[in-house]
Amino acid sequence: MQISLTIPERLKDLRVERHLTLEQLAEATGISKSALGKYETGENKDISPYSIVELAKFYEVSTDYLLARAETKNHPNTDLHDLHLSDDMIALLKSGKINNRLLCEMATHKDFQRLMVDMEIFVDRIADMRIKDTNAVLDATRRQVMEKYNPGENDLYVRTLELAQINEDDYFSHVVHNDMDGIMRDIRDAHQKDALTADAETPAAEVQKQLETAMSYEGSEEEKKARVFLASLGIDYDTLTPEEFVTQINILKKSKHLKSPYSQRGKASPYQKHGKGKKKR
Repeated sequence: MQISLTIPERLKDLRVERHLTLEQLAEATGISKSALGKYETGENKDISPYSIVELAKFYEVSTDYLLARAETKNHPNTDLHDLHLSDDMIALLKSGKINNRLLCEMATHKDFQRLMVDMEIFVDRIADMRIKDTNAVLDATRRQVMEKYNPGENDLYVRTLELAQINEDDYFSHVVHNDMDGIMRDIRDAHQKDALTADAETPAAEVQKQLETAMSYEGSEEEKKARVFLASLGIDYDTLTPEEFVTQINILKKSKHLKSPYSQRGKASPYQKHGKGKKKR
């Protein structure tokens, strides 16, 4: 995801958040649908001061936010003192070394407060005594059973008492990990359609799929080789025109690794099997 939204992205996001069409927004603001559309696509970079003011009023955000001069929509003059940020944190946020937008999305996620509570419990060792007490009871019970009945280390009951004891670091690592995983998955899903988000399937994966299809082809060996060759280049064999197919065959005939597909007397040529038919004059 990119660090900051552009002016067109901000305008479109604000409209989409309110589930408005361009027609509805034009009716509500008095700005033409055509102009609004050009503002959102970036086709018209010179947004009139009137439009900026009207859109800021309608969306109840600052004009600085619409003009990408600020990241806050509604709190442009908040005192840093009210945020209780340390000097180091302010310096980090201003440094450009981290993605502040991603940090904000994490902090405003519905489960972020739970993540912070779980981290606070771990950092302040709030649950440590409870865990230690539970482990002590389980261990004492296990020792009593061992001394009284001597069932052996691999006895089901004895082993259960042993495994029921909680490792504090492992427990909280698991809890915090789950919290963070859920937050990051939601944010990733929300940005699937972003311009900077990578495609789910890479070009290499598509080529691999074409190669597998070519290798499993049940036609002639020559045509199979032709399909594999084209698939390695990311070309779909079945999309070739008759002319392109003939050109490709003529090129492959020059290869010392591929016998000419026309050298086998009495067999249908792969050109005919390809289903293209002979070129009409």
